[in-house]
Amino acid sequence: MEKVIIIKYGELTTKKDNINFFIKMLRNNISIALTEYNYDLTYDKGRMFIRSADIDKCVLKLKNIFGIHDFAVGYTFKEKDFEIVCDNVLALVKEKDFKTFKVETKRSDKNYPLDSMQISRSVGACILKNKDNIKVDVSNPEVLINIEIRNNEVLVYFEKIKGLGGYPVGTLGKGLLMLSGGIDSPVAGYLAIKRGVKLEAIYFESPPHTSEDAKNKVLSLAKSLAEYNLDIKVHVINFTEIQETIYKKVPHEYLITIMRRMMYRISEKIAYRNKMHILVNGESIGQVASQTLTSMKAINEVIKMPVIRPVACFDKNEIIKIAKDINTYETSILPFEDCCTIFVPKHPVINPESHLCEEYEKLFDYESLINKCIKEHEVIKVTCKNENKYEDLL
Repeated sequence: MEKVIIIKYGELTTKKDNINFFIKMLRNNISIALTEYNYDLTYDKGRMFIRSADIDKCVLKLKNIFGIHDFAVGYTFKEKDFEIVCDNVLALVKEKDFKTFKVETKRSDKNYPLDSMQISRSVGACILKNKDNIKVDVSNPEVLINIEIRNNEVLVYFEKIKGLGGYPVGTLGKGLLMLSGGIDSPVAGYLAIKRGVKLEAIYFESPPHTSEDAKNKVLSLAKSLAEYNLDIKVHVINFTEIQETIYKKVPHEYLITIMRRMMYRISEKIAYRNKMHILVNGESIGQVASQTLTSMKAINEVIKMPVIRPVACFDKNEIIKIAKDINTYETSILPFEDCCTIFVPKHPVINPESHLCEEYEKLFDYESLINKCIKEHEVIKVTCKNENKYEDLL
């Protein structure tokens, strides 16, 4: 018998004519995640198999890869004679301590002399005969023994490990995440990655009003997302001059609205230059003044690119729960201000009017300022292996 990781695709199997594309992308993503280990990966349309001397370490990596429905550490052998199947299953269960069990069989080899029910009953009888003080429980067994009779091998496995589901990263193209230091945007990024979107991120800093600690906080959040995205490029925009100009020229109740319109314009330009299809952000309806429906409309109208808001209809507790699950929450609540929290007016407009936004934007040459900060922006590549070190690409 050979130890092997058995991976099931789940949602990918619904893709019919495109299934090979999705499976190959999953294979590529797994290969990237397991780069530091020695392994052998094979696959077909029903299963993927990983053989490695580092199986436990591979399992930890697979838990963070989208596109996997579930997986198990099991055993494979070529001998399909029923007596050998029974002997091998018995050898495996003798190592386990349990009082109740159930055998489930799937038989894709339709030429096998026994059907699935006969195999399960016969293997169960063999176990009862050779192991003391146990019984069958079909409803709630302590141990579920899974047997698969395939055309060229037999698989035996026990506990299934739940995967993240979703689609393999990159199967649905690229998007740009507007990543702040808050709780919401990393969660939005995670949910977009789950649907197969390969993300890059954009972060707006405003030195000296924002600190290096605030920037490192965002890079730490990007590192957490890289666990699922495989790596992530962060476009760092120096927003100081634009923000100070808005503060001087624009009525203060419109500061946030005009600032967000500038961020959208910059993000769209960065996205188009890097062949991305969508913007992604953590806006949640009604949470702050810039996230009322009228505010979203006034801000969104300055660009043509679609904006995806994965947490738009979540309440804060729902968002926090996901943030804790993906280990971004503790970083997000670190007390370092980003540029969205400085220069906040006492009474920001919650129902901005588009024609007033356009009038206020005529008070300064925002196009030149936008082009300047895009030209001078910094790109940092973050991977989940970085130890507080980030690769500056520009």
